[in-house]
Amino acid sequence: MLAFKSVWQYYVPSSDVLRLLDVFRRMVNESLRIGIANDASSLRKLSLLSYNQLAQYDSPSYYKLCAISRAAGILAARKKSIRRGFPTKTPYAVRPMLISCYGFKIGNGLLEMPLSRDRRFRIPLTKYVLEVASQPGVKVRSFTLTQNRLSLCIARDTPLLQCNSTVGVDRNLRNLTVGNDQQTSRYDLSKCVRIANTTVRIVASFTRDDNRIKMKIASKHGRRRTSRTGHILHTATKTIVAVAVQRRTAIVLENIEGIRSLYRKGNGQGRKYRGRMNGWSFGEAQRQIEYKARWVGLPLVRLSRRETRGSSVTCPRCGERLQSDKRLTRKLWCSNCRVVMDRDMVAVVNLARRGRVRFARSRPPIIEAQGGAVEAMKGNPTPTVIPGVDAPKLTQPTKS
Repeated sequence: MLAFKSVWQYYVPSSDVLRLLDVFRRMVNESLRIGIANDASSLRKLSLLSYNQLAQYDSPSYYKLCAISRAAGILAARKKSIRRGFPTKTPYAVRPMLISCYGFKIGNGLLEMPLSRDRRFRIPLTKYVLEVASQPGVKVRSFTLTQNRLSLCIARDTPLLQCNSTVGVDRNLRNLTVGNDQQTSRYDLSKCVRIANTTVRIVASFTRDDNRIKMKIASKHGRRRTSRTGHILHTATKTIVAVAVQRRTAIVLENIEGIRSLYRKGNGQGRKYRGRMNGWSFGEAQRQIEYKARWVGLPLVRLSRRETRGSSVTCPRCGERLQSDKRLTRKLWCSNCRVVMDRDMVAVVNLARRGRVRFARSRPPIIEAQGGAVEAMKGNPTPTVIPGVDAPKLTQPTKS
């Protein structure tokens, strides 16, 4: 099973590197312009239309191919959004960036990348990046440069672990609950809620009458909030995957797509409550669990919405629907069994049982985890002209 991951570090760029980053950005924008003008979003068609037009830029040819590949990924995402009925802006790369899977090599603790035919730039790699990239079976697929950051996309063919049981993961606003019939654990995420409330309070206190400055400062606090929340989730998900590997239990994830629609304006909920629930990072928790499980070869089962339905309100003993009581906080009681149960514990037990049914039907088990951007990347499902280019997997900035 091929798994992908990325690691990053800071570096000090030279003037030639900054020039190359800007040239790559302009090549991407030129390819975007050509693609939009000719209604081309496939990599093959865009390559045929754009490659000769990029001859005016002073850059190695493989950087031109990578720029076309990145533009093709942006145009494919735009076409998908239009097909789904979402409003889109005209794509335009704003930040200088360079993405390539050609011409570079790693050796002696350095990454060497070509600037031109006879000039190369060397970046010293940090101890952590070298440690990850030197693991057995790990191959560096591509690199991404920004004005001060280097990111390496690495891949590893991981053998599949044999598991004898399953464990359910119930994602909540203030905790992650993991377990099955034998044992359950709860990981506290209440600090994420406090961080979000503090950020909202700080941004609301801005009194300066300048929207540009307010937006810049608010973005700074938003990035800080995302970073702190991501670190807390990282600590919890890392422990969840490590324990699952130790006990040889496959992870079962619920499907809660569309839950945002429950917290829209007009649903009879308070503004603060909606803001708190819409700031819930349930997608980030799932992304981290998926890529970490895939990296170690741990089987992961994603239930459908139909299989997930009723998992937190169904009695795991008799199957009757549990009843709620205002006097019980996150507790439910069964009128048939006459017992009171924690709804999070009920959910993980039901998820583990339902996932075990799916898991038992597939031998060997089917891995359903998919990566995401930044730390986990998924393969390009379309046939490519440029094999191995990872550029289309990244998100793109747009110009309003």
